[in-house]
Amino acid sequence: MISLIAFRDNSCDPKKCTVKKLEKFGMINVVKKITQVPKTTLLLDPTAEYVISPADKKWVTSITALDCSWVVLDTTNLNPWKNRRALPFLVAANPVNFGKPFTLTSVEALAAALVILGEQDQAVRILEKFNWGLNFLKLNEEPLEEYANAKDSAEMLKIQSEYIA
Repeated sequence: MISLIAFRDNSCDPKKCTVKKLEKFGMINVVKKITQVPKTTLLLDPTAEYVISPADKKWVTSITALDCSWVVLDTTNLNPWKNRRALPFLVAANPVNFGKPFTLTSVEALAAALVILGEQDQAVRILEKFNWGLNFLKLNEEPLEEYANAKDSAEMLKIQSEYIA
């Protein structure tokens, strides 16, 4: 099992916050200062240079989601984290952004990372807490399967390009 962490700055709607719900069930550790995020974590960051891949599995002990508004986040503050990874093309299943690419909730992002890293059961456990959660896996079944079987970040980008085209 991979430890889940979230940096939460309270800039999103607390009624729709997936991290708050995961925290309520004891499934995630929430930190309130970016400096509290371990430097060794795999930091999910859409501005990262590299895409997450199954090759990352060998060193990942935790995954951190940035649960905040990207409008207010200063991404230059993320430079100290060397293990920043972007997610590949996936489509949201949450009610607010259903069907939209690259607009995942934090729980969807964490679940996607878990599936890509071979932790399907853990992904299912966190998604089950949301009535729409498992729809994320169904909606993205084919790309997630391909991503989980990729050998590295370069292959992930190749697979992603087939979905974007």
